[in-house]
Amino acid sequence: MNRLESMSILVAVVDSGSLSAAARHLGLPLATVSRKVGELESHLKTRLLHRTTRQISLTEAGASYVAACRRILEEIGEAERAATGEYATPKGELVVTASVVFGRLHVVPMVAEFLAHYPEIDINLVFTDRVVHLMDEHTDVAVRIGELPDSTLMATGVGTVRRVICASPAYLAEHGVPESPGDLARHQCVTFEVLASRRAWSFGSGRSELSVPVHSRLAVNTAESAIAAAILGVGLINVLSYQVADAIRSNALRIVLDGFEPAPLPIHLVHKGQAPLPLKLRAFLDFVTPRLRAHISRELADITKT
Repeated sequence: MNRLESMSILVAVVDSGSLSAAARHLGLPLATVSRKVGELESHLKTRLLHRTTRQISLTEAGASYVAACRRILEEIGEAERAATGEYATPKGELVVTASVVFGRLHVVPMVAEFLAHYPEIDINLVFTDRVVHLMDEHTDVAVRIGELPDSTLMATGVGTVRRVICASPAYLAEHGVPESPGDLARHQCVTFEVLASRRAWSFGSGRSELSVPVHSRLAVNTAESAIAAAILGVGLINVLSYQVADAIRSNALRIVLDGFEPAPLPIHLVHKGQAPLPLKLRAFLDFVTPRLRAHISRELADITKT
């Protein structure tokens, strides 16, 4: 039995969710995939998978074994990349993830410039507002906004982002400018639950943090929809500063209650921190980090002056 091949097939089965899906992904007969997994279980004298007609799931022993298989296969991959010269010349593919709006506004311009400098590196951009797990989803770099939980990941700070309350000049002219968070009781709000609750918004931080009830006149599921509605005069919105930077600069929206804002949220570039660090990843981090810091700093300064 080729144990490494069997390990790779087992991991593919787990990632694909079934034996047949793994067979299609690997380009192997279903019987071969099933036999390889069976041989591995016979060798280990334990069951690794619970099988049903529709899906598979890991046993307790299987979960532990698959985690070890992933580490072993990753180390072999690192050794092969070193042997083929990846650590001598930046080349290969990087998977980079960020939230949708931040990715479009900040990451795409940086990546376009990076690709022009490194013709042998390809990048797969994954923009999503959910948290992508780097280990499980084979992602090299993530842009994370907000406080980071304790983990083994490596993080580099690149700036901060404000949480701001905005409305259109037309809305403020008709309904008045709120002078304190308590004034929100008489205002219409456009809400979405990615950043803040539909029922209450937070101000200040620490012991001075205050939760204020709001009237959600319109609830949407994306920041861009909320911003579009606010520009049309529907009501106040609670968003991240980079999301409305262009609207603030063009005077389509105006920041209010800035003296009551919560503490800014940190922005980090996060990666798995493997050693040795692949040269393609080192090149990306070295290129993007200072540029992203400068870009975020300029944007915050522009919004603050507006």
